[in-house]
Amino acid sequence: MNTTPRRVIALGFFDGVHIGHGALLQCVVQRAAQLGASPAAFTFDIHPESLIFGRTTPVLTDLAQRRELMARLYHIHDVIVAHYDTRMMRTPWRDFVTDYLVAQQGAVHLVVGHDFRFGYRGEGNPQRLAALCRELGLGCDVIQPVLQDGITVSSTYIRKLVAQGEVALAGSFLGHPHCLSGTVTHGKKLGRSLGFPTVNLTIPEGVLVPAHGVYATRVTVDGSTYDAVTNVGIRPTVDTDGAVTAESFLLDFDGDLYGKALRLDFYKFLRPEQQFTDLATLSQEIEENVRQAQAFFQAMDQ
Repeated sequence: MNTTPRRVIALGFFDGVHIGHGALLQCVVQRAAQLGASPAAFTFDIHPESLIFGRTTPVLTDLAQRRELMARLYHIHDVIVAHYDTRMMRTPWRDFVTDYLVAQQGAVHLVVGHDFRFGYRGEGNPQRLAALCRELGLGCDVIQPVLQDGITVSSTYIRKLVAQGEVALAGSFLGHPHCLSGTVTHGKKLGRSLGFPTVNLTIPEGVLVPAHGVYATRVTVDGSTYDAVTNVGIRPTVDTDGAVTAESFLLDFDGDLYGKALRLDFYKFLRPEQQFTDLATLSQEIEENVRQAQAFFQAMDQ
């Protein structure tokens, strides 16, 4: 007896889960409701370019974050994850559809973006997929480009924005704030001595590091969200090891979050990271950044 659910599946890597991806995922939910099937998304565990071109592509979101965003924003809780290896890379595009998506994953309808390429040498494309779906009696939707301010929404473009610190603009293309997730790690407790106790988040390996600097952010932990000021970088005034961290001072919070899982949402770039002559000057600058963040969030929430 075949226990595989009938699925409507969106295909893509979904890095960042931006509004272009959202168009695919919204279509999946609608089609699934019409067909009495399960809405799902298919993705790879690593970026295909890392194997195809032999170079690591820093991603906006790791796999766990992609799952979280798809569930929270688009109610897609069924995420099919395939390991991208040499065997997958060399799979003919027709076999990927017939043997994997249909036979193994129960696909009855597929949704792809206008520029989706897949299979050996990228020979599968939306036109070929649509023709094969008609042949197999499957449904197929090809989603046209989603534009924002005349620019085609893409993960590549959003990565450039985040790398330049333009997180507010990146958020408009993502449809949500750019975010990082992880577990709070122990810092050097220096922030507490300055009057600004902080939580430290190590940026996951392979995830793009935003431009070094100070940001107005929000931290979500244990179901509660706090306004915060976050420094991304190497903390040149107090550190010499060169390790990159995201260190956040939570406004209106006092407690120990060590070992807790948190999500860090970036809203506004406040200033570049800089080295101060002494800790007193650093403390004064942090006070000013806190005032800036408070004013920003107060205006945003009105």
